[in-house]
Amino acid sequence: MKKIEAIIKPFKMDDVREALGEIGVTGMTVSEVKGFGRQKGHTELYRGAEYMVDFLPKVKLEIVVANENVDRCVNTILETAQTGKIGDGKIFITNVERVIRIRTGEEDEEAI
Repeated sequence: MKKIEAIIKPFKMDDVREALGEIGVTGMTVSEVKGFGRQKGHTELYRGAEYMVDFLPKVKLEIVVANENVDRCVNTILETAQTGKIGDGKIFITNVERVIRIRTGEEDEEAI
C-alpha cells in the first residue's frame, strides 16, 4: 500500500476530488495548509500598505491506495491539478506498512 500526499492549489480541489471518485477512490483526507516553494510568496496591497505574503494557501490531499492503483491516482491528480503555472504543487508517495479500520478491525487493503 502507498500513501499519496498531494499539495495543490485550492481552486483545483473539487476537480481533483471528482476525477479521483470517477476512478474509484472512495476516501481521502483534505487539509487546508499554507506554505511556499520556489514561488516564494508575493506582495499584496491592503489599505494602502504593501506587505509580503510569505505562506500561500494550498490544499493537502491524502489518499492510501493499493500498490496497483498508485499510478492511476497520480496520473489523475497530475492531469486534473496542473495549470502549467508556478505553484501547481507537489505529489509525495510513501510506503504504508499497516492500516486498521477502527470500527471493524479490518486490516490492510480491506481497511482502505
